[in-house]
Amino acid sequence: MKKVAIVMGSDSDLPVVEKAFGVLDGFGIPYRVHVFSAHRTPKEAADFAMHTAKEGYGVVIAAAGMAAHLAGALAANTVLPVIGIPVKSGGLGGLDALLSTVMMPSGIPVATVAIDGAKNAAFLAAEILAVEDGALRDKLLAARAAGAEEVLQKDGLLSERYGK
Repeated sequence: MKKVAIVMGSDSDLPVVEKAFGVLDGFGIPYRVHVFSAHRTPKEAADFAMHTAKEGYGVVIAAAGMAAHLAGALAANTVLPVIGIPVKSGGLGGLDALLSTVMMPSGIPVATVAIDGAKNAAFLAAEILAVEDGALRDKLLAARAAGAEEVLQKDGLLSERYGK
């Protein structure tokens, strides 16, 4: 199975990014976590991105706040799918990071999840890897079915309590 690269612009992003670990662990997807800054370590970030495919990665998740150029900087140096997590920080509540992550030039796409949306980034990474991995696809389908069942159980309980 291909690995997922998880890159943060700062270790202060870790509390957000950690939410992706449980999702990936639950699906048995291997991952590695790194800190590279698009602004402070641009060479190292570019070098890492350039070698992701041959290092066995299938998807890159990049989390950054404020100027949030990390996902785009990585995407510029790999043709692997890059998923950006805009991190809430600074005075704009993450809107600056969201716009910096989502507004990419043609030819250098970055899939972008919600502000602090690390869980969805991990689910999207799993879906991308599942295109070529039937066992992972089955796990995703089972997770969706379990989620639906949980909602239906809650609906039943509320209907019993408040339904007429």
